Amino acid sequence: MPTTIFTIANQKGGVGKTTTAVNLAAALADKKIHTLLIDLDPQANATSALGVEKQEGRSLYGPLHGESTAFEMITPTAYEHLALIPSEEDLAAAEIEIAQSENYLAKLRSVLEPLRASQGYRAIIIDCPPALGMLSMNSLAAADFLLITLQCEYLALEGLGQILKNVDRLKTAGVNSTLEVGGIVMTMFDIRTNLSREVVEEVKKHFPEKVFDTVIPRTVRLSEAPSFGKTIFAYDPLSPGATAYKSLAREIIERFGLKNPEPAP
Repeated sequence: MPTTIFTIANQKGGVGKTTTAVNLAAALADKKIHTLLIDLDPQANATSALGVEKQEGRSLYGPLHGESTAFEMITPTAYEHLALIPSEEDLAAAEIEIAQSENYLAKLRSVLEPLRASQGYRAIIIDCPPALGMLSMNSLAAADFLLITLQCEYLALEGLGQILKNVDRLKTAGVNSTLEVGGIVMTMFDIRTNLSREVVEEVKKHFPEKVFDTVIPRTVRLSEAPSFGKTIFAYDPLSPGATAYKSLAREIIERFGLKNPEPAP
């Protein structure tokens, strides 16, 4: 089965980007879909959310400089069918160093090409920093699909146009002509407020084919889980957050054809 690369990006922080990357990856793995999560954020929140210790020299910093391969950085997790390439603080330096090299937007794509060619993973999910810097732009250049997490508040709408413009620029420049917006995940939905419902309807009006039916609720349990180094499924499997991410995974499996092949008769 071919490998599909998703990047989860948004220049705004605090919109549920890492929460979605971690729990979506875990939900896909729970469906026996071989998944690799790449933590490209120097803050390493996705790494710690999976209970993996940060280790010097275990991120993509070395591979981005041609000093090692992405295969060497793959780290097992506590979850079957889910592997991780962790992050570390050195990745912050890569923002500057990559910009000074040739083909600077294609660095990550080159690093991930052997992983894609090996077809060892059905899905690769990249968690980006909360900024459209060099690492995030590299992830867009390497991905098949962009998944945008959008908080259910009006201020969050302002940044949506900016990231869509960057997608168009990369396509127009031929950096990644096949990149598509795979979908918009509405996060931090508060059922008690009209505002959340109004924002979802507004985004659906402008992007009717892109917004996922599943909305991710604002819950304390989703916020707590990373501090225990656990996904929401390990921390509180019966919570509304766990139910929502299972539903989102089902939508993504269906939308992008990630189903495992049927066994031969």
